[in-house]
Amino acid sequence: MDTRDNAVPDAAALPGLEPAARRVVGLLDAVDDRLLDGPTPCPDYTVRELLGHLAGLATAFRDAARKDLGASTAASPDAALPVLDDDWREALPRRLEEVAAAWRSPDAWTGTTRAGGVELPGEVAGVVALNELLVHGWDLARSTRQPYAAGEAELRACEALLTPPERGPEDTAGPDGSEGDGVFGPPVAVEDDAPLLDRVIALSGRRPDWRPDR
Repeated sequence: MDTRDNAVPDAAALPGLEPAARRVVGLLDAVDDRLLDGPTPCPDYTVRELLGHLAGLATAFRDAARKDLGASTAASPDAALPVLDDDWREALPRRLEEVAAAWRSPDAWTGTTRAGGVELPGEVAGVVALNELLVHGWDLARSTRQPYAAGEAELRACEALLTPPERGPEDTAGPDGSEGDGVFGPPVAVEDDAPLLDRVIALSGRRPDWRPDR
């Protein structure tokens, strides 16, 4: 994931990770065990694996904020399918609280850190962490048929991160005629006046109208 050419808001202007983390925690009670093997907007993940991914990214970005660089920050999220621990109902809320608390420290947003095996400036890693929580929170809500909303400041930060950089005259279209990928994959086209949440989700490569039965 290359974020070097994407706009990153001033950390002081960001809402922090607490709202996004709290929203994910608020979704968990409605995740019945019967839903764990259901589909998600992430084609390779069931709900079970999405929850495992959330647990892993919460741990990785907690440690990235603390500059505690080790196994949790070195592993690529694509190395293997996430495994959901048996105690996830107790452990996942705790990890989400920890990652939000870690990014409350001004020091988390400074210097250089690492997440997913990639070295990043602290201020970039913080926005990536926010985006991961927001987008995967939406994934979980859609997969379990729950409502989801996010604050404008969070969405604007994610929009800036996900928007593909301007292409110069020396750039060429891809072999399929596309104009290039976003940070996480080819954006999905939506109307210019679509809600901001839908535009952010589309920039992440997801269909805003995704449903488990489609």
